Amino acid sequence: MYMDRQVLYKITIKGRVQGVGFRHSARSNARYHGITGYVKNEADGSVYIEAEGSRNQLDEFIKWCKKGPGFGHVDDIKIDTSLPKNYSSFEIRY
Repeated sequence: MYMDRQVLYKITIKGRVQGVGFRHSARSNARYHGITGYVKNEADGSVYIEAEGSRNQLDEFIKWCKKGPGFGHVDDIKIDTSLPKNYSSFEIRY
């Protein structure tokens, strides 16, 4: 079976994204889409995600990231593409 090539997106999300369940929702959504990597809060109030999967999987995940969970509000999202790191799961980092 042909598999899409894996790619890594380094995502920075700004807005009201801390204290609203963003990391837990991101982890659930990433796992649902078969994406590996991690999510963590940054000191500046943003959320940083490294998400690894096929472009199709990541495009679906990015759609969610642009909205965030119900109580959050996304003002800006920045995405850089990188070489995969072969993460085995998707976790919350502290």
